Amino acid sequence: MANIKSQKKRNLQNARRHERNKAVRSELKTRIKNADKFAAEGAEDTATHVQRAVKALDMAAAKGIIHKNQAANRKSKLMRRVAKASASTSA
Repeated sequence: MANIKSQKKRNLQNARRHERNKAVRSELKTRIKNADKFAAEGAEDTATHVQRAVKALDMAAAKGIIHKNQAANRKSKLMRRVAKASASTSA
């Protein structure tokens, strides 16, 4: 345990940030999972769920929770999966 007052404060700040970041990362996973699920089902509101997932990724990257290149890679993979799912459901 830290003895220095500034380090104790820093530990508390880090714990708060960790919880906040964990919540955002969890929401990212949920939104991406929902977009994949709706795309696989061929639902008509797939575009809405994909848009929400992309927005969540962009916001996480803007806040520094994930790296901007990681957000771009995840969006790219999501778009490929959605395109593949929509091609298979329409054919």
